[in-house]
Amino acid sequence: MSGDGSLERLRRDGRIVVVGASLAGLRAAETMREKGFAGSLTMIGDEPYEPYDRPPLSKQVLLGRATAEHTALPRRRDVDAQWRLGVPATGLDMAARRVRLGDGDEVEYDRLLIATGVRARPWPNEEEGALDGVFVLRTRDDGAALERALAAGPRRVLVIGAGFTGSEIASACRERGLPVTVAERGAAPLVGALGGVIGEVAAQMHRENGVDLRTGIMVTGLEGDPSGRVRAAHLSDGSAVEADVVVVSLGAQRNTEWLAGSGLGAGPRGIACDAGCRAFDIRGIVTDDIYVAGDVARSPHALFGYQFLSLEHWGNAVAQAETAAHNMLSESADRLPHLWVPGFWSSQFGVNIKSVGVPPMGTEIMITQGSREERRFVGVYGYQDRVIAAVTFDNCRWLPFYQEQIETGAPFPVPFETMDRRSDGHKAVSADFPDPSVPTHGPTITLSGYSPADRRMTFVPAHH
Repeated sequence: MSGDGSLERLRRDGRIVVVGASLAGLRAAETMREKGFAGSLTMIGDEPYEPYDRPPLSKQVLLGRATAEHTALPRRRDVDAQWRLGVPATGLDMAARRVRLGDGDEVEYDRLLIATGVRARPWPNEEEGALDGVFVLRTRDDGAALERALAAGPRRVLVIGAGFTGSEIASACRERGLPVTVAERGAAPLVGALGGVIGEVAAQMHRENGVDLRTGIMVTGLEGDPSGRVRAAHLSDGSAVEADVVVVSLGAQRNTEWLAGSGLGAGPRGIACDAGCRAFDIRGIVTDDIYVAGDVARSPHALFGYQFLSLEHWGNAVAQAETAAHNMLSESADRLPHLWVPGFWSSQFGVNIKSVGVPPMGTEIMITQGSREERRFVGVYGYQDRVIAAVTFDNCRWLPFYQEQIETGAPFPVPFETMDRRSDGHKAVSADFPDPSVPTHGPTITLSGYSPADRRMTFVPAHH
């Protein structure tokens, strides 16, 4: 479909298929209807539920303040779609423009939006991961099951991985008065996402709140009792931790396996797309009928040197879905680039943490407001003499100011006028990010090179 007439035809009676019925898929569907799409819309989702919100699962749901069933996303409007829920997509035929489903059905499309997101990385040993009392946290069912386990008053909870989700889970456990051990292979919690300077503050927060935090350590195995229930974990330093609930929080895997052999540029790092959300094929040629949005997308960002970024951020999923939906129904001259500035929030141990920009690109950091001792500060990240990101602990009123600094490429180190005289920074120090080739648990932003046709992408085994 190209040319004016066919675009009108697409809008009037075209077939649009959205694979992935979560936040990005829903917001895209709503946007298409808002923009006057009157054709048929099919929403395909592998979970049996209509779109729901994930952030509350590691926060309110684990504290027993909300139930997993009550996390449905509010609808901005009726999307008048055919919902195919509880049925995963299993294949894509780009030439015939068809999506294959797990129940053997095929759905034809004129435009396809892929918003399949990510799933929790499972415990690598399948048998150990299947023990009673071992959990991951990603879906509504995960949240409900873990909350039941915490409500039953386990003797000790072990959280493996101290990224944002792992830290939020540890915080919820302490708030419920449960003994909790956290094992993190990096030097500190949040180190992959925010670097060592901030990681040190996060480590102090864990310890002050009674978490038994073990860093620079790996869990080498989980041990079950004769009834098949987890009872202990063995650590790389030779010690063991007795725990009857274990939460595996080792980050996410992108849901791209169903596209193997389709010819689309999809791999373990996501689906490569251009700034207008159009997917690339494996030769690096952009498609015109397949679009990508949300956690599964890798897209180039003008503000960050056109690095391909994969963002696991709520706001990004919404903004990218809206851009993709607009572009799917527009002539090329009317298409828009996806230019959302990454932003992220977390709440743990009573502190609100928010960030803007791309902290892992930063090589240096300076504390410009407040103090780390008081857990109330702003840290600004610099890269090649420019402000590239900022993070705030209980100090988010400064974020809009620093977002503007990032957008305008303001100089780093930050000049003194904006500084709070009490800040303990005043000079830039190394941000202390781990070597990117050494995995840490769950940065929420993954930098993944420049070229969508990066050949390595098709050969990287999924378990790396």
